[in-house]
Amino acid sequence: MKTVERYAVLVVWALVVLFFSWRSDSFGSASTVKLILSTQTVILIATLGVMISLAVQEFDLSIGSVVGFGGCLVAVLDGVHGLPPGPAIAVTIVVCALFGAVNATVAVLLGVPSIIVTLGTGTLLTGITLGISDSKVVTGISAKTVRFVTDPFLFGIPLPFYCGLLLCLVLWFVLQHTPLGRRMVFIAENREVARLAGLRVTLIRAGALVATSTLGGLAGIVLAGTNSAANPQAGASYLLPAFAAAFLGSTTIVPGRFNAWGSFVAVYFLTTGITGLQYLGYAGWPEQVFYGGSLVAAVTLSHVAGHRKLPTFA
Repeated sequence: MKTVERYAVLVVWALVVLFFSWRSDSFGSASTVKLILSTQTVILIATLGVMISLAVQEFDLSIGSVVGFGGCLVAVLDGVHGLPPGPAIAVTIVVCALFGAVNATVAVLLGVPSIIVTLGTGTLLTGITLGISDSKVVTGISAKTVRFVTDPFLFGIPLPFYCGLLLCLVLWFVLQHTPLGRRMVFIAENREVARLAGLRVTLIRAGALVATSTLGGLAGIVLAGTNSAANPQAGASYLLPAFAAAFLGSTTIVPGRFNAWGSFVAVYFLTTGITGLQYLGYAGWPEQVFYGGSLVAAVTLSHVAGHRKLPTFA
């Protein structure tokens, strides 16, 4: 039974691929596989960021705002002010990490529920994003940055996808095979008991929120490079997909825990379904249905199975 539960999403994913390959001749082509793998790196990185904070029961609703801000900041620094790509990317990542530190300070040190803090700071950051971009799409990103993000690297798939794979590998190792990962699980189960056991609960929770914002900024950089421009309002569309994939990922591979490979499977499972429906001529609604439905279903299944309590926003 446990094996079935671990790999159920993978089995359903395979069935989805077979169904759409049967209904559409072009769906099963190599170009479709490349398209799916190449275009979802932003969601994958954002999902992994959300997963880190969820692993310690922190809910960072600012992830979409950070993605949008990161994309606009790197575009402004690179495309408007002419900063070289390397320093522009580095500054963007550092600023996003500092934003995560602000979330951590208010949520962890001052004790305000993270879901409330990040809802407010995310809205604040959206306003800042509109300000630095003058509420316009920012263009002029250097060709070097665009080529780095979009040029085929291996098997016709750009380098960011492989960076996402490497990130999954690193997070899988940390969460599953290090003392830090075990401490994060302990903290998620019961913060007070973990504190009494001598764990540095405050530091680990704060670090998780900083990591979430840092990866959100990285996702924004990839988004800006992929589009050769940055839309200041683009980040909002990544909030629901990131949470949907993270929660769905917690029902597979390592059921009951937010885990890296489960998140990876969930991101591409959902994308496969959406892409398949688009190939059949359905447009507009599949994305909302898949992401919204999967979020409700994943949280419900986790609760019913007894692997994880429903979120406690304290």
